[in-house]
Amino acid sequence: MPESTASDAPRSVNDLNPFVPAPAGPKRVRTRHFSNAKKHGIPISGLTSYDMLTAQIFDQAGIDFLLVGDSAGNNVFGYETTLPVTVDELIPLTRAVARAVTRALVVADMPFGSYETGQTEALHTAVRFMKEAQAHAVKLEGGVRSHKQIKRIVTSGIPVMAHIGFTPQSEHGLGGHIIQGRGDAAEKLLEDALAVQDAGAFAVVLEMVPATVAAEVTSKLEIPTIGVGAGPNVDGQLLVWTDFAGMTEGRVPRFVRQYANVRSVLTDAVHQFKSDVESGVYPGPEHSYE
Repeated sequence: MPESTASDAPRSVNDLNPFVPAPAGPKRVRTRHFSNAKKHGIPISGLTSYDMLTAQIFDQAGIDFLLVGDSAGNNVFGYETTLPVTVDELIPLTRAVARAVTRALVVADMPFGSYETGQTEALHTAVRFMKEAQAHAVKLEGGVRSHKQIKRIVTSGIPVMAHIGFTPQSEHGLGGHIIQGRGDAAEKLLEDALAVQDAGAFAVVLEMVPATVAAEVTSKLEIPTIGVGAGPNVDGQLLVWTDFAGMTEGRVPRFVRQYANVRSVLTDAVHQFKSDVESGVYPGPEHSYE
């Protein structure tokens, strides 16, 4: 009996939409599913996560990939920027997220100073995240300037998600939180996008770029684009979970939609707990052992 030949045509709903868990159980999202999603016009969803509990919630809700971002600097460690974050700080966070999920792709952010000096350093950092933190892929910033590092990592068998546009690790060099890709800079953004694609990245984050420019870049790439403030005409969307859930205090970026106000809920609960302790209502008989 002759062997059956592979076909690009979807054989079932789950083949068409690889991000829908199979009826028999969870289906692990792989990098190849990102390519399939772009091909079939299936939107990709991503959130940051820094711990086991949020990772479980997001994974069970069907979020396609979780980024253990260096945004932990602002949201976990209390730094003013992402620049002080180290590999040693991110590895235990990544390990916790990776252990918590059964389906989502876990991407580890390579922090500032862990890949800029050359290909060898970049590969060493990526290997640490894969080996010590059990990540499924890594992410690093930069287009043309990071081409060699991305290529070295990819050719060593480690998937890379690229990140161009506004790159937080370069905020001082960029002059602050400024929209990237406007006017003549749109050509440079496309050049960066093509460079990371050529290097072998399986997807690229476009952060804080005009929606029309992001749409043009998306149309010219074979790999999917993940928007962070890049408008609707990209292949997927990524948000920092503390922003989208209303945990962040103060100003949030314009592109963020807050889907909940978790900070307010927690604040009310803490006030109630304090009041109950002070009044003697808690613990009651139902909370005590005989």
